[in-house]
Amino acid sequence: MRILLIGGNGFIGRFAVAALKQQGHTLAMFHRGTTAAPSGVDEIRGDRHQLKASTQELKRFAPEVVIDLIISSGSQANELMNIFRGAARRVLMLSSIDVYRAIAVSQGTESGPLQEVPLTEESELRRSLHPYAAESMQLMRKIFPWVTDDYDKIPAERAVMNDRELPGTVLRLPMVYGPGDRLHRFHPVVKRIADGRDHIIFAEALAAWRSPRGYVENVAAAIALAATDDRAERRIYNVCEEPSFSELEWARKIASEMRWQGQFVVLPVERTPRHLLKPGNTAQHWIASSVRIRHELGYQEPVAIENAIRHTIRWERENPPSDPLLAQFDYAAEDAAVAGHHHRA
Repeated sequence: MRILLIGGNGFIGRFAVAALKQQGHTLAMFHRGTTAAPSGVDEIRGDRHQLKASTQELKRFAPEVVIDLIISSGSQANELMNIFRGAARRVLMLSSIDVYRAIAVSQGTESGPLQEVPLTEESELRRSLHPYAAESMQLMRKIFPWVTDDYDKIPAERAVMNDRELPGTVLRLPMVYGPGDRLHRFHPVVKRIADGRDHIIFAEALAAWRSPRGYVENVAAAIALAATDDRAERRIYNVCEEPSFSELEWARKIASEMRWQGQFVVLPVERTPRHLLKPGNTAQHWIASSVRIRHELGYQEPVAIENAIRHTIRWERENPPSDPLLAQFDYAAEDAAVAGHHHRA
C-alpha cells in the first residue's frame, strides 16, 4: 500500500515507519525536516500547522492511507479531511485516553461521581473541551512542538469519524514509554536507583493509582495493523497493555530489572515531600480496556513487557532529560521523610 505519515519522525512515528517498512509498504513522511527520514522513505517537507500549503505535494504522492500522528485540534482535522477527501481511501488519526470523562474527573476539571473502569471505547467523553491548564499547555508545547493552543482530540476525532465520504479510524493511545519518550516516564525511579538511593517514596494515593501504558514498539505495531486492515474502517480503538499496573507495581518492575536492593516507602499524603505529590483525584483510575482491537483485528504486542522495560531502562540511563522540570528530586527532604516514618514506626 501507499501510506503517508504526517509527523512520522517523532517518538512513535519512527517505530511506526519501521513496522510499516517491514510489511513492505511504500511510505512517505511529511515532516519539518529537522532530522533525516529513514532510507527508502519518501520525504515531503512542510509544517503541520500549515498543511494546506503542501496540498499539491501531498496529493502527488497519491496515498491510499494517511496516518496523522500529530493532529492537535478540530480545525487541523477538518483541514486534513478536506485535503484527502476523494484522494485517499482512509485516514487514521492518533488520539488519546485523555478524551474520556474519567480524566477530567481525576484532574478536577469536571465534577460528579467517579467513572467506571476499565474505560472502553463506549465510555463517556469529557464534557469540557481543552483538558489541560495553561501552565500544563506551556510545558506540553515545549516538549511536543506539534501541540497547538487549542489542543483537544475530541473535536479532531469527530471530524475524522463523521466524514461521509472519507472513512476514518481513531486510535486512543495510553501513556507511551520506551526509547525516545520525551516525558521520561521511567526516569524518576531509574535515576534514584542509579544514584544508589536506599529508599524510594510514594504517596499512598499515587502508589495505588492505575493508568494505561504502552511500549512504543507495541503501539507502533497497533498503528501499522489498524492502518492496513480494512476492518478498522470507521472504528475507534483503545490501545494499551493489559493489565494496567499501579505506579508502585511499575516501580517494582523497574527495580527488579535493575536488581535494586532498596525499599519502597509508602507514606500518607501529609507526610510525603511536596515534590513527590501529584495534583488531582487519584481515586479516579484511568484503567482502559484494549479488548476491541485484540478481538476485531487480532492485535498482540510483539515485544514482551520484560524486554520493553529492559530497553526503556537502558535508554533512560543513556539519555537523562535536560529539562529540570522533569527532574523532581530533593533527596534531603526524602531522607527526612523516611527518617520520620521509621521514627514513628
